[in-house]
Amino acid sequence: MPSISQKAKNMPASPIRKLVPFSDAAKERGIEVFHLNIGQPDIETPQLALEAVRNYTEKVVKYSPSQGTLSYRKKLCEYYEKVGINVKPEEMIITTGGSEALLMSFLTIMDPDDEVIIPEPFYANYNGFAKNVGVNVRPIYSSIDTGFALPDISEFEKAITPKTKAILICNPNNPTGYLYSKEEMETLRQIVLKYNIFLISDEVYREFCYEKAKHYSALNLEGIDDHVILIDSASKRFSACGIRIGRMITRNKELIDAAMKFAQARLSPPTFGQVAGEAALDCPQSYYDDIVKEYQSRRDVCIEGINNIEGAYCPTPKGAFYIVAHLPIDDGEKFCKWMLTDFNYNGKTVMMAPASGFYSTEGRGTQEVRISYCLKKEDLAEAMNILKEALKVYPGRTL
Repeated sequence: MPSISQKAKNMPASPIRKLVPFSDAAKERGIEVFHLNIGQPDIETPQLALEAVRNYTEKVVKYSPSQGTLSYRKKLCEYYEKVGINVKPEEMIITTGGSEALLMSFLTIMDPDDEVIIPEPFYANYNGFAKNVGVNVRPIYSSIDTGFALPDISEFEKAITPKTKAILICNPNNPTGYLYSKEEMETLRQIVLKYNIFLISDEVYREFCYEKAKHYSALNLEGIDDHVILIDSASKRFSACGIRIGRMITRNKELIDAAMKFAQARLSPPTFGQVAGEAALDCPQSYYDDIVKEYQSRRDVCIEGINNIEGAYCPTPKGAFYIVAHLPIDDGEKFCKWMLTDFNYNGKTVMMAPASGFYSTEGRGTQEVRISYCLKKEDLAEAMNILKEALKVYPGRTL
């Protein structure tokens, strides 16, 4: 039998989805599972986006331009102008989700064995993308004890080597919900200028900022236009993960021209996704205001629930729709699996993502879990109670 590649063997499993077989088995046994493991919003996709797809009148679904349709890119420029970011249509490439935008960025600026610095914990698929292109991740530790704040500039400088090509951040952050301050973004600006590297800023959760906290985009940092790549997506903003539409944006002309070669090699982004994404941009400001208010109230249910459990705690995030919580357990992966295989409370249980999968450093995050608060408040409150009851009887409880 022919062998598979070493790259495939080294590809990490998703901590978000790796326990799905155990969840499916629980459901087959009649157990109701509250899915707090994945950021799949339950808020309805805007009707005007769905209607745009239903009303598509072209007789042939053609390839779009490799960089995406001009009408969509122009409309995105209008959206960015409203949030204080000045970009032009020729400075962006529409991609198959934010994932392709990030993969395309890696391919464009890094060669095999180059390095990217990422504050950990970080979105688990970043590791997968790095493995995909042969790039090495250099993690720097953000602690739950500081609320996952950006590490000191000295920690970045310790991690920088001649092979360092970029720093990658997610702002607001997945999995922690941390929102970087203006001062922290300025620190990153200083680093990329000093060491002549790129700053890749994943800003797909831009709208999800709470207590009127302000989001500071990397594209608004002065004097580093040629260093910045912005990653964005329609998935979370419009509760439309399945349309698979994202974008890569940079004011660096050499970079965007090079990235276009990769865009052309995969022909085009999804046509119907662009139709839906363009229509969704007509949502009024009240749409964004309402979803932010809803997610903030959901966050508060989870924070209160966790911090009322003996031995458990989590900081209060100011963005996105995730929290990372410390629990009084021996091992997060064992606990999350046990919740699906050996525990239920009144016929119900909770599925979470073990936080160790969001760390690149072996042994970190073993007593932490990531929780997504994408369910309605009533379900979240019940899930927090189930979690509390589970921790009373879990065999690996550390209290």
